[in-house]
Amino acid sequence: MNRAFSRKKDKTWMHTPEALSKHYIPYNAKFLGSTEVEQPKGTEVVRDAVRKLKFARHIKKSEGQKTPKVELQISIYGVKILDPKTKEVQHNCQLHRISFCADDKTDKRIFTFICKDSESNKHLCYVFDSEKCAEEITLTIGQAFDLAYRKFLESGGKDVETRKQIAGLQKRIQELETENTELKNKVQDLENQLRITQVHASPAGSVTPKSPSTDIFDMVPFSPISPQSSTPTRNGTQPPPVPSRSTEIKRDLFGAEPFDPFSCGAGDFPPDIQSKLDEMQRQRWLVYHSLITEGFKMGLTLEGTVFCLDPLDSRC
Repeated sequence: MNRAFSRKKDKTWMHTPEALSKHYIPYNAKFLGSTEVEQPKGTEVVRDAVRKLKFARHIKKSEGQKTPKVELQISIYGVKILDPKTKEVQHNCQLHRISFCADDKTDKRIFTFICKDSESNKHLCYVFDSEKCAEEITLTIGQAFDLAYRKFLESGGKDVETRKQIAGLQKRIQELETENTELKNKVQDLENQLRITQVHASPAGSVTPKSPSTDIFDMVPFSPISPQSSTPTRNGTQPPPVPSRSTEIKRDLFGAEPFDPFSCGAGDFPPDIQSKLDEMQRQRWLVYHSLITEGFKMGLTLEGTVFCLDPLDSRC
């Protein structure tokens, strides 16, 4: 297992420079994983890492786990490892952090590269399994190195610093997006807890009674359809209760209805009795009329005088 990338001027590469500098070259492979290594380069270092990850893959296979498939996007800016279905970036290995790349001559399906992690500053060896493209992928990464180095010489090193700044900004954006997602989840949890608390605090089906509107005299308007509620008025006093009218007819000891001469019709009595009842009714209203007339003559604005028909009605 060994492949050194010598930057010869007459070296023939597989891809056009524009394909790697302006776009990327995609490959599909199986990802065995990554493991920490002590050295940034070396054939023996890579061989030990491959042996370790192959053994771990055999254990996972015996447990029924499949080796995950990934998509590699190779350009002069680095090697991206993505989920082939969702296109989610799992690892972003910048090219200036990759220190070694090689394919296995004993197992032509295996290729690896060593990259320095940006957070821990540890060297990690990434191992992949590709049935047909292991050597081609290794050569593509070598071509990306060659183009990046030429661009570095042309720009005087400024391009590398710019890429470092861009990479730092991208990392910060990803951290902010993760933090924003966590905050959204926390807000959603708090809203759910508030709804549950409100449901437990108020009994099911309870409705807050709406206070009826009152007129200029602080009186609740009379409604013949709905009974008057016992809601207190604005001055705090309860309105007098409304007597309930019973539709049930009361009967006496013998089962007969009580006699009321004023509520009966004209055809319920003989003519002589009916004429006497009409005369009594006429005399009663004459008394009312004379008493009310005398009250108006005395004047309704006299101090201390209260005009009321209740005592006059008792004189009949």
